[in-house]
Amino acid sequence: AEFLKAKCLMNCEVAIILEHKYEQIQHMSDGDPSSQVSQVFEKSLQYVKRFSRYKNPDAVRQVRETLSRYGLAEFELCTLGNLCPDTSDEASALVPSLRSGGRFVGDPGSEKIDKMLNDLSLIKKFE
Repeated sequence: AEFLKAKCLMNCEVAIILEHKYEQIQHMSDGDPSSQVSQVFEKSLQYVKRFSRYKNPDAVRQVRETLSRYGLAEFELCTLGNLCPDTSDEASALVPSLRSGGRFVGDPGSEKIDKMLNDLSLIKKFE
């Protein structure tokens, strides 16, 4: 029940949140060894940083805004933002609901998916 209203986050968004929290903990722990970050926290931060496709906070915001314009479900948006497929076929294989949802059905649908992926690649290129 708790997750029904939850919003999905891309790895790059989680990385920004955890980085901010890490800086807060480091700032508060000056001289206090009991408030160090846990190993789980550090490993989680390393993971999302490693698998984040976008590093710049402005680029992260642009990715979410760009994908939101295509009327994607939260999980579709996050999956595409995390995996950054190159082609419409690859995107459809990774997120089958793109084709079954009725938004991107048929050949013109492939063109719409290609446009969306091109928009993502431009953000990555200029990051």
